[in-house]
Amino acid sequence: MSEKLWGGRFSENTDAAVEAFSSSIDIDKRLYHHDVEGSIAHCRMLAKCEIIGQDEAETLIRGLEQIRVEIESGGFAFLDRLEDIHMHIEHRLAEIVGSTARKLHTGRSRNDQVATDIRLWLRDMTRQLLGGLHHFRKALVDMAESHIGVIMPGYTHLQRAQPILFSHYLMAYYEMFTRDAHRFEDGLKRINILPLGSAALAGTTYPIDRDYVADLLGFIGVSGNSIDAVSDRDFIIEFLGAASICMMHFSRLSEELVLWSSSEFGFVVIPDAFSTGSSIMPQKKNPDVPELVRGKTGRVFGSLVAVLTTMKSLPLAYNRDMQEDKVPLFDAADTLCACVDIYTRMFPALKINAPVMEGAVQTGYMNATDLADYLAAKGMPFREAHGCAGEAVRYAMEKNTELHELDIDELRSFSDLIQEDIFNLLTPRAMIERRCCFGGTSTGNVLEAIKRAHEQLAEDALILIEP
Repeated sequence: MSEKLWGGRFSENTDAAVEAFSSSIDIDKRLYHHDVEGSIAHCRMLAKCEIIGQDEAETLIRGLEQIRVEIESGGFAFLDRLEDIHMHIEHRLAEIVGSTARKLHTGRSRNDQVATDIRLWLRDMTRQLLGGLHHFRKALVDMAESHIGVIMPGYTHLQRAQPILFSHYLMAYYEMFTRDAHRFEDGLKRINILPLGSAALAGTTYPIDRDYVADLLGFIGVSGNSIDAVSDRDFIIEFLGAASICMMHFSRLSEELVLWSSSEFGFVVIPDAFSTGSSIMPQKKNPDVPELVRGKTGRVFGSLVAVLTTMKSLPLAYNRDMQEDKVPLFDAADTLCACVDIYTRMFPALKINAPVMEGAVQTGYMNATDLADYLAAKGMPFREAHGCAGEAVRYAMEKNTELHELDIDELRSFSDLIQEDIFNLLTPRAMIERRCCFGGTSTGNVLEAIKRAHEQLAEDALILIEP
């Protein structure tokens, strides 16, 4: 029982099946760097506060650095009986420096230690994710800028609605992913709080300096309640919530790319490097990347639900159930980062079929709203104008023609307010340029949005390079 950090109270060995069942080392060993980092900071603080000697601290730090090298070189042995990465490191430290290793755990518990490790890891992951989202947002803006003249149908209910600039469509996704980035940025404020020093749940009797540890590890503050500090996983849930929203945006974009790359639409061509073929149909080219991103969205949603379910009935403070937070967290973070990376690589290589997009705008009575607006501007109440335009659409449908293909006498049969100038307003380009209210699809508006986005990306880049 001496190998167990908690073995003194027990009179028999842990069953091997229990060791295997309760072991988390296969999952949490990826926290090794942050565990070593946190332990070194804790060790420096213990020496500063004269809880251990300076020479003892230097010995412990050399041992911890050696362990980090061993793990990174692949020469470190992981065993189920040692349960988690924290026990592995402390066990190996005792082999290297002897009994001095037992002083490292002074003034802390595995409860506040693991909470610190997860926060350190998630802080790094969030910053990595923000960098990836920055590159993808820039790819969207660059494509919008280079395709500023392309017209396409805008849809509601997946039915052609009104003409828009393709660049306006791209900037809609820029807005979505910018909100995602801001959610992750805001979440960093709550991730970046130090729980170390809370010990098991009640704090510690040692005269520790938590602010000093926070400064060493780059935390912006320390937790205000020791019970909450060791049992809080809100920051994980918040990250998973932001990740789920972000994946939902990727899934929506994926759905459109799957549709648009089909023969029925033909709006875009996904590069061969990001597609696969069929094992039986030689002509097939499948949009695998968008389909996989769309499918992986469910995994991230599931991770959010898993952690919420784990936490929903736990009494304060720490419970072993909370060991299950890492599998969904790691999987969701890895999945989202992979999706951001693959889309950043794929998106600039998309081929945009502008003639097909613009051809699709010529049919579908997409200028009916502009006919109604024209009549309303002439003084007709809009609801009457709407009905008048609807009658004109029905008439055109019966003739199997478009509104702008009707002659002036046919149009005037629906209202004497209609004059020859109507034809100048029913072209796709005119309809787009007339929508010049802030946020609308006119070329000037979209160019301004692109300019603002470049400025915002430049500001965000400065934040990303801050230490």
